[in-house]
Amino acid sequence: MSDKKPIIIGVTGGSGSGKTTVTQEIVSQLQGESILVLQHDMYYINQDDKTMEERRAANYDHPDQLNTNLYIDHIHKLLNREAIDVPVYDFATYTTIDETRHFESADIIILEGILVFSDPRLRDLMDIKVYVDTDDDIRFIRRLKRDVAERGYSSETIINQYLATAKPMYHQFIEPTKRYADLIIPEGGGNTVAIDMMVLKMRDILDKAKAAKN
Repeated sequence: MSDKKPIIIGVTGGSGSGKTTVTQEIVSQLQGESILVLQHDMYYINQDDKTMEERRAANYDHPDQLNTNLYIDHIHKLLNREAIDVPVYDFATYTTIDETRHFESADIIILEGILVFSDPRLRDLMDIKVYVDTDDDIRFIRRLKRDVAERGYSSETIINQYLATAKPMYHQFIEPTKRYADLIIPEGGGNTVAIDMMVLKMRDILDKAKAAKN
């Protein structure tokens, strides 16, 4: 691992926009490089003190539902080449569990999440900011399929949550941050041209960092 400061890439967009697909494509194209993906939704707050009904009713698309202070603290540690221990959030019980995941720092750190541009402290840490822009209907369908298959939510719960919180929060907190992006990728992971351009830029930054070291 290099002793140079890691490159920080922020990847955001609405729920179901294709952020994870874009991130996976970046990682795939940069095989052989030292990369860490740090997802913001690993940092949902602990809700042990709440009933299951209260947990279900919480607004998970609002910035206050995330422990962004801890997220930022961990990013600073990674920038200093320190390891971190990340809380494990259980989407089935809507709270953290008594486990952590250990991560070493890396030359490229990808910050992924719907709200990673909403806090100026996070934006200031990013070298490249990417917004994945996808139509509302497509995002909702993807969210529905994901939450049924991966999180065990009922379709009724997902629809109610989308209409009550996800959609209004997207227009309040997420879509406005598009203006901060260095690169906007329409239609997510299927836009290979935009992803190739981004990877070329990252390789250029890495090459310059390696040349400076030598």
